[in-house]
Amino acid sequence: MKTTLTGGSAVTPDHREIIGEGPRKGQQRDYVVLSADERAKGFVRPVRRAYRHLRCGTVTKMGQALAETYACDPEFYSGTFCCSCGSHFPVGQAGEFVWDGTSEKVGT
Repeated sequence: MKTTLTGGSAVTPDHREIIGEGPRKGQQRDYVVLSADERAKGFVRPVRRAYRHLRCGTVTKMGQALAETYACDPEFYSGTFCCSCGSHFPVGQAGEFVWDGTSEKVGT
């Protein structure tokens, strides 16, 4: 499967660098997503743009390319970011997030 960064550019070695200051503090410099061509092939889950962290209860919203990547391949990511905690945590069956308004675990 072809991947890009969220803006469509090639994946760079420094994309996982954590931002230390500002409103995006704690997030990676950029995130890998499935390419637009891959996402255009269709979804196996609904496109959802928000998830709730079970630990703190905060809802985090994500961009369309990230949401569509989850909808194409729910197990693509091993973790995701909580905007309140300012850090990444696991997703999947044993993960810490559910899709907002559901009890469905993110990454399953």
